[in-house]
Amino acid sequence: MTNVASEKVFEETAESCGLIRDVLALIGEKWSVIVLDQLRDGPLRFNELRRAAAPVTQRMLSGSLRGLERDGLITRTVYPTVPPKVEYELTEAGRALNSLVYGVAGWADRYLPTVTASRTSYQETR
Repeated sequence: MTNVASEKVFEETAESCGLIRDVLALIGEKWSVIVLDQLRDGPLRFNELRRAAAPVTQRMLSGSLRGLERDGLITRTVYPTVPPKVEYELTEAGRALNSLVYGVAGWADRYLPTVTASRTSYQETR
């Protein structure tokens, strides 16, 4: 492989890794996971989400919703009513991610005693 070709592969790989890190950071953000969970049964309006995710602030919820919409995990639908009605709903990608998050939560629940014991043991040896 030539230097130019290997540099291109490196740049593409670095870009992909950066995008993956960005998506994982969004998923790891507390309010994003809560929003995904709340939308599992169907669309909700902003204030419904805010009440369900209390004590989230309006600013934090808005930021999470924008990030999830930007990444294609939720859709935002504005209905032409007075006042305007806005609903948020999971996309296919959001539903798929939700099932993975539930899998991770199940793993955490199953292995919590192991993790807790390991942390205690680790602290005792330090």
